[in-house]
Amino acid sequence: MAKGEQTPREPASPEMLAAWKQMEAGDVAGARREARRILAASPSPEDRTQAEELLRRTQTPPAVYGFAALVLAILVLLVALALSRY
Repeated sequence: MAKGEQTPREPASPEMLAAWKQMEAGDVAGARREARRILAASPSPEDRTQAEELLRRTQTPPAVYGFAALVLAILVLLVALALSRY
């Protein structure tokens, strides 16, 4: 579910407006794909700025990977301790 208006007040182009609307509708993968397509097509400076902003807002925070690695390490430790006990 989208968290209110996240689209900039003045989207640079109809393509960027479509990408922002996809993100608001919950289609983050589609919005990222559209932003990458816009960046690959030598966009205007405004389109480039907005596409980069959309990609920045929708990337996975690096801390999530750290927490996943920590959880995996704890799980491996617990399994190893359980196996060594029997």
